[in-house]
Amino acid sequence: MTRTGLALIVVVILGLSCNRQPRPGNQRLNDKQQAKNAASDEDKSPHTVHFVTADNNVKLEALDWGGPGRALVLLAGLGDTAHVYDEFATKLTGTYHVYGITRRGFGASSVPDTGYSAHRLGDDVLAVIDSLGLTRPILVGHSIAGEELSYVGSRHPEKVAGLVYLEAAYFYAYYDRSRGNLTLDALDVRRKLDQLQLGKGPTDQRPLIRELLNGDLPQLQRDLKQTLKDLENAPPPPPQPPPSSEFSPTQAILDGAQKYTKIPVPVLAICAFPRRLGPEMGDDPASRDAAKARMLTVVGAQIKAFRSGVPSARVVTLPDADHYIYRSNEADVLREINLFGSTLK
Repeated sequence: MTRTGLALIVVVILGLSCNRQPRPGNQRLNDKQQAKNAASDEDKSPHTVHFVTADNNVKLEALDWGGPGRALVLLAGLGDTAHVYDEFATKLTGTYHVYGITRRGFGASSVPDTGYSAHRLGDDVLAVIDSLGLTRPILVGHSIAGEELSYVGSRHPEKVAGLVYLEAAYFYAYYDRSRGNLTLDALDVRRKLDQLQLGKGPTDQRPLIRELLNGDLPQLQRDLKQTLKDLENAPPPPPQPPPSSEFSPTQAILDGAQKYTKIPVPVLAICAFPRRLGPEMGDDPASRDAAKARMLTVVGAQIKAFRSGVPSARVVTLPDADHYIYRSNEADVLREINLFGSTLK
């Protein structure tokens, strides 16, 4: 690695370490969405509500829509609550006993200031499964819930019959070692650098330093070069609101992402590809074309990696679908879930 390359990496890591405020675009959008959900995503369909203590008095809201058959548990995307599934859940109760979980930090669940790593959130899901006495349910997760699915499937495969990723098979759910990922690799380096601070890490720091020099930092340098190349061909980003200094569960979840590379359970992944471009991409044809081209490259590569790296997965792509794929393509998603469920033991 060149001296220039190391200098660039140090600058990026210092930025990541110092700037722990919420990422403006994601945090603002999802914290507003959280407030909207809390106000409007309540009791739109018949269900009962349970509160399960998951960890150190953290209480999680669990919805029960009823139904016969195997248990199926719905996990919402970032900023949403289990109530986001109020209408969709009722379409599944003819075949499954359907539940939903609101993760910590959102809606009626507790909002602690810790415990937002992917591993901890996955343990929260397991705590609800155990508390409700569910035997090998199907877990269905939208968007960021892919990380909870992958945690449970990789660390506790005996606990589930299968996993369904609804627009959720992105980098936080499956890490492709051959390509790397700037977000995950930077988080890893930041965590290891934190361990080099006095009193925070091992007494003998040599193995950790060798690990950084021989693996993590060279990979991060490759990520940075590829990302810079992508950004140089992209239109300028839209203006963002200033960061907030308040605690954000959204940002804590983003900062708690982990790398998952083995998922040894039956998997169904339903992907919006090529995804419908929303109004947030603006009206400029050139900008929209550039965004579509980047989406085809980046998302296409991730889908290919997921197919290759998760041999047990059936990957279904639905062209021109929305990120909320269970709404934009409800009939397709229901059909695929029911087909998948019929194959499980």
